[in-house]
Amino acid sequence: MNKKEVAHIRKQFKMDHDLLNIYDILNVYIMKETNEVYHWERNPFELVEREKQELHMGNFKKLLTGELDQKLFELKFQEEAEEPAQVLLHQALVTGDPEEWQDLMLLLVDKMLVDAKYERDTVITFVRGQYYLPTKARNEEAEESGKDEVFAHPFILCSVNSTEKQKKTLLFDYVEREYKYNVNVDPIIKLSSPEQGFFYPSVTDNYSDVNRILYCTGKSNFPDPHFIEQVLTAERSVTALEERAIFEDIVKEVAGEELDASTIAQVYEEIQYVIETNEEEEEPPKLDYKDLERVLTVSGVENVTPEKVERAFETIIDDRNYELKASSVMPKYTTKSIKIDTKVATISVSPQDLKYVKQVNFQGKRCIMIEVDEDVVIEGFTLSTETL
Repeated sequence: MNKKEVAHIRKQFKMDHDLLNIYDILNVYIMKETNEVYHWERNPFELVEREKQELHMGNFKKLLTGELDQKLFELKFQEEAEEPAQVLLHQALVTGDPEEWQDLMLLLVDKMLVDAKYERDTVITFVRGQYYLPTKARNEEAEESGKDEVFAHPFILCSVNSTEKQKKTLLFDYVEREYKYNVNVDPIIKLSSPEQGFFYPSVTDNYSDVNRILYCTGKSNFPDPHFIEQVLTAERSVTALEERAIFEDIVKEVAGEELDASTIAQVYEEIQYVIETNEEEEEPPKLDYKDLERVLTVSGVENVTPEKVERAFETIIDDRNYELKASSVMPKYTTKSIKIDTKVATISVSPQDLKYVKQVNFQGKRCIMIEVDEDVVIEGFTLSTETL
């Protein structure tokens, strides 16, 4: 599943969209004290009040928002799971009976409650529906739109949302002309910030892929291993944060612990070039040990050989054929700035200007030196220039 496919699906989740049909919605309320289902209800989505529909649509779109491998993870199902969720989900996907779908989703909720403790009352929402993908790009000048030819894709979406207590408030009664203390004990369902969920099935080359599932987490780079492995019975995926750590360890294994700023800048420029030259490709660009050897050599790292980089892959990740996603190894703020964190200050520098930053030893102390072409202004005051 790539960014374009995720974006297309996310765009469908808005009111009165002609490429999306949602048939049923099932809400399940979990009490934190007992870790049991307190209440559940299923309704045809079209019979739900429009205001509630809008809130749910916003929640679903929020769930599907984020970067792949950071908040969205395409996962394979475990091949030898004892109680495979794939079988349950596929059965729920193809059934045309709302009650059977409901019962299967409640079985999935039972799996969510095993060995799990919720910190707050939680609402688990399921919807089943169908979205459509055009079979060709739309031609505005043609008499027939690309929307005239579409493939239907049935889907199941799940969103897990916590609740919070309402704040105590002071109200003014216009009729009685007095101030009143108001306490509302009904919890608020935090539909604006889903904690996790999934979208099934995933998509490969614009076709539904029933062997994969899109897992969504509300917290970047922190997928829930229990939910993935025990509930979805899927294989855990490497996060972008973990892959970046792998990349850093491999580079250190090859080039050593210390690199000058200009070399670091050149490494990221080369990787950014790989990303930009492959923007039109369906699959995100990846770096194997041969690609990384080329990047390090071009960036000026000495004594780099394919064999040396290959050994580093085997040492760090235990897989010489492992491929790093280029987008994952880039610093989080590379498109705008790279952060340099010190005890004294946090400095933001654009990637292309990193070559002007150096760490120097001055009078026995380590200092950061930044080459500038103009006077430095701090809060309106021009910084005086000292000659070292």
